[in-house]
Amino acid sequence: MTISYTLKVADARFAGFSKLLFRWKGSIYKLLYKEFIVFISLYSIFSVTYRYFLSHEQKIIFENVATHCDKQTSLIPMSFVLGFYVTLIINRWWNQYTNIPLPDQLMCVVSSNVHGVDERGRMLWRTLIRYANLSSVLILRSISTRIRKRFPSLEHIVEAGFMTYDERQKFESLYSDFNKYWIPCVWFTNLAAQARKEGRIRDDVTLRLLMDTSRIPQFELNRHRAKCSLLFHYDWISIPLVYTQVVTIAIYSFFAFCLIGRQFLEPRAGYEKDNIDFYVPIFTLLQFFFYAGWLKVAEQIINPFGEDDDDFETNKLIDRNLQVSFLSVDDMYQNLPPMQKDKCWNEATAQPPYTISTASETHKPSFLGHADTFTSYCSVIDSPVLNRQVEQESETELKVQTPLLSRFLNVTASPAISLKNLGRTNRGANLLCKHVDSSSSNFQPNEFDLVMSINEEDSK
Repeated sequence: MTISYTLKVADARFAGFSKLLFRWKGSIYKLLYKEFIVFISLYSIFSVTYRYFLSHEQKIIFENVATHCDKQTSLIPMSFVLGFYVTLIINRWWNQYTNIPLPDQLMCVVSSNVHGVDERGRMLWRTLIRYANLSSVLILRSISTRIRKRFPSLEHIVEAGFMTYDERQKFESLYSDFNKYWIPCVWFTNLAAQARKEGRIRDDVTLRLLMDTSRIPQFELNRHRAKCSLLFHYDWISIPLVYTQVVTIAIYSFFAFCLIGRQFLEPRAGYEKDNIDFYVPIFTLLQFFFYAGWLKVAEQIINPFGEDDDDFETNKLIDRNLQVSFLSVDDMYQNLPPMQKDKCWNEATAQPPYTISTASETHKPSFLGHADTFTSYCSVIDSPVLNRQVEQESETELKVQTPLLSRFLNVTASPAISLKNLGRTNRGANLLCKHVDSSSSNFQPNEFDLVMSINEEDSK
């Protein structure tokens, strides 16, 4: 069963993830504890043998070997090889999840484009959507061990209601060496063509749309079939075995050398080694936990259609798809609630109510954009005294300079700010925040269009 902990981390708080560290099901401890016990046991055997069962000459040889192994383990590119591999695995896992076939869009289009309130019409809706669900069951049955255990044969699929006895005979009579999950999709298209002949699909334009665009069942069926095909190819084409072997060999060989190279040795003259004997290699065990745990994560999600704790809930997914699709195309066909005026019919601004626990959110201002925040800041620092001071300074000190090209084209120069003046005083900020009142008697368009320009002398 998929392990969900979203509610536990809904809010970020102090040591929020620490609540997740003591869960067993779906945890890294459950995946790694056997390897961890083996590593600790082997390390302890080497440590006890070195301390109590070797002679003085044998200890010297063991110390030389341990020192050499400790130096050479840094040559194994653990982080690069393992990090790239896990990234590739996670991308593959996410793509498989997004390509799980769901009938939601298809059932909406079938319900809106295939018409008829009689028994024949109802049979068309349910058969069309059942074919879509049948194709997903067939593909999931071939790639998921959970679905295979639930439907080990076509007879079980017939008993579940995804396929009739006649359809099973027709399905088995069509021989092919390859997976035949696509056959219900072909049945879907042929049945849609019959619905057009019977007038269940209103006109040829709708039938053409049925074949071309995303608003009609055929395109949605092709999308549904394409997802089934992608799942089949993900199951067929695995990540190259050589890459998986390289990563596995790198991890296991690294920690095999660590069994000897990370031993606490007796300090002797001639070489430098740890002066403190911890007996338990804490940092080596943490390193094993991180790297080997990373590898176990990749091992778990490389095939999400298995029976691990965090694999996809394919059985529940099939139950949900069949129930929802039949409910949409059958029970909800032209079964609409009466239209009424909404509660905010006579209100100019609709405002849903808040509960007591969320009433404080009504005092928060709505975000309109960071530029509106800057405008509010400008309105705060704006004052008549600063405006008059800016006008005097602009008349005495600032000079509007027209570029040479603009003189020939007779185009007004664009406003700019002298960086030197802006750095000396706050005059530039006041000019930026100055509001222009077009109704004022002292208003001159050219003066305010050319607020500031870079002085030629300052730009040199």
